[in-house]
Amino acid sequence: MIRFRSLRTLTLAFLLAFLVATVGTGFAIHGITLQTIERLVDRRIVVVSDAIAGVPGERRQADVFRRMDAAMRERDTGDIGLLLVDASGRPLAGNIALSRRLPPGFSTIARDEGIAGLTAGRALVRDVGSGMTLTTVAETEPFDDYNAARTWIYLLGFGSIVLIVVGGLVFFVVTIGRRIGETRRTVEAIIDGDMARRVPIHPSGGEFAHQARAFNRMLDRISDLMAGISNVSSDIAHDLRTPLARLRSQLALVLRRAETDAQRGDIEAAIAMSDDLLDMFAAILRIAEVEGGDRRAAFAPLDLAVLVDEIATMMQPVVVDDGRTMLVHCADPAPIIGDRHLLGQMLVNLIENVLRHTPPGTQIAIGVATTGKTATLSVSDTGPGIPADQRSLALRRFGRLDLSRHEHGHGLGLPLIEAIARLHRGTIVLEDASPGLRVVIALPRD
Repeated sequence: MIRFRSLRTLTLAFLLAFLVATVGTGFAIHGITLQTIERLVDRRIVVVSDAIAGVPGERRQADVFRRMDAAMRERDTGDIGLLLVDASGRPLAGNIALSRRLPPGFSTIARDEGIAGLTAGRALVRDVGSGMTLTTVAETEPFDDYNAARTWIYLLGFGSIVLIVVGGLVFFVVTIGRRIGETRRTVEAIIDGDMARRVPIHPSGGEFAHQARAFNRMLDRISDLMAGISNVSSDIAHDLRTPLARLRSQLALVLRRAETDAQRGDIEAAIAMSDDLLDMFAAILRIAEVEGGDRRAAFAPLDLAVLVDEIATMMQPVVVDDGRTMLVHCADPAPIIGDRHLLGQMLVNLIENVLRHTPPGTQIAIGVATTGKTATLSVSDTGPGIPADQRSLALRRFGRLDLSRHEHGHGLGLPLIEAIARLHRGTIVLEDASPGLRVVIALPRD
């Protein structure tokens, strides 16, 4: 079963079906009309031919001549062509001359038969006794070149119908395509972070306007729900930062007054946990800021390859001190439009993730490549990697893998990286580096 997956395919299928039906109907009407005319003409020349031939017992030559002469003088048969010939084909009587000898029975004749005033007609050739053959001819057109005129009538009539339908169909496709385009652009803008974007509502009203209003109401509801969910975590993080900062300050004061090493160790552990909570809340607020889309206003042209080289040079001492090695491959320029600070932070986070979750001796490879209108940043390592069934969890907020639950962290590193990539209309994919993990971030170049 054929499935129409696009408006263009559906339109072309409808247009093809309509053209086939219209052309088929035109040919059918034209053919049936010709057949009807030929049948009526055949019936008429049979009547005239029978009248001239007479009954089998009265087919004497003189009688045939007499009846033929009477038929040529009658008004009703004035447009009938008659020709009587003997066995050798010599004309004996009649009002027409033929350029060739026609076969017995019915046949179709045209202008090339040489009959004056005839452009198309039917002929009946029959034996009338005494070795004579009678040819009866009648026109199938009421006037000269009527068949050609009738063909033009069909072409103009059905052609105008085709043009009207095609024009209406084109108008329909353009109108529907424009409205679908408006909806698609709104969806793309919302995906890019512009949650205030809505489908334009045309003042003329109609079904499209009603659909746009319903779609916009749905977007308003979704926006309110998303804002509520986002504000919960952001508000909690924002409201708890101040008391946590005060708590940390108080712990620092208590640490100075601690009398034993055991007390100092406990207080320092509490301060470390406070710092971890403050870092987590800062990351939550950072993700909310990035997902808000306001940073896109600060986008500017930059070379991703140059930025990666600068960040890698800055992080190289940290990587070496941590017992890892790092290789960078950025051969060709990769111009993009983006926020230099956020992209730099994204790469720093990627490198820090590798340092946090891989053992000493791990090799880190960073590469930048361009393909068409896409710049690709890849960061791979030779560490333990992430199982395929847990990679979606790693990109989720507070997503902690089973192997990393005992490690320091709060599960917001990769979600922040994904938020930065999404802000730049990019995508992030976690792949198997065999061994290790490869993080591939594709960013549009325009």
